[in-house]
Amino acid sequence: MITFAQFGAGRIGAIHAANLAASGNARLRYVVDVNQTAATALANKHGARVANVGTALGDPEVDAVIIASSTDTHADLAIAAAKAGKAIFCEKPIDLSLKRVDACLAAVKKAKVPMLVGFNRRFDPSFAALRQRILDGAIGAVEQVIVTSRDPGPPPVSYLKVSGGQFRDMTIHDFDMARWLLGEEPSEIFAYGSCLVDPAIGKVGDTDSVMIVMKTKSGKLAHINNSRRAAYGYDQRIEVHGAKGRLLAGNRTATTVEQADATNVSADKPLHFFLERYADAYRIELAAFLDALANQKPMPVGAEDGRRALVLAEGAAKSLRTGRPVKL
Repeated sequence: MITFAQFGAGRIGAIHAANLAASGNARLRYVVDVNQTAATALANKHGARVANVGTALGDPEVDAVIIASSTDTHADLAIAAAKAGKAIFCEKPIDLSLKRVDACLAAVKKAKVPMLVGFNRRFDPSFAALRQRILDGAIGAVEQVIVTSRDPGPPPVSYLKVSGGQFRDMTIHDFDMARWLLGEEPSEIFAYGSCLVDPAIGKVGDTDSVMIVMKTKSGKLAHINNSRRAAYGYDQRIEVHGAKGRLLAGNRTATTVEQADATNVSADKPLHFFLERYADAYRIELAAFLDALANQKPMPVGAEDGRRALVLAEGAAKSLRTGRPVKL
């Protein structure tokens, strides 16, 4: 039985706590959150206790931590957890600053503790199956990766002010996915960005609509397109083109029922948002973390993966500012 302390009692924290409770080989001992009401409610639901950081990390019975608090706390909590000798599950991004990420990775390396970064989309059954087919040679050598990710609507402007910008907040998942599917690191990036959804987003210096092209040293290409608005639901699709064919992972819908009549053919819209769309991915992600801990295996998504995704986000931001491709 692996004992956890969890930082963060918001909607992501609630998902992780529920998955811990359902896992059968883990238990939640502490919940830590600045919102005492939320912390108490989540702790009571799962038989845990509300605590502060010092108490949670100072308890020798705690084997691991889940960091699902606000982004600005991730690096400090991960460093503190590493010094306390706890295994770390940290939501993305590790931090908005590459300097802070490097400090975190140095602390983790020094403490020799395992760390997983929460790029949950790698654990989506369809996306994982698509990658496995790439590895199996189903489409030959990969030539192009196309990632579409569109939210049903933008978050509050108050959130966007502290999010680090669309590339670091939203596209970072897609940067990780592109790296994972390309099989090699992008060496050049070019980004376009616009504010087409809400003028208020532009007023805080952010974008809501972006397109990014990346190229690897061997010439493989990746294209990412993001929008903060999709009237039809949460749009999550991946296409990989190779020497021998194409792989496509499409949207998930509530049912697969399709209706056809004399006027049209219709089907269900995509699931509304990430909580529904990636419910399986969150569960499988935590199971993979627990399995790696129990069997002393390498983490399937390591701290360096978190760093490399942020490098791409910073490259995209620089390209947008300068209007030029950026060498990575």
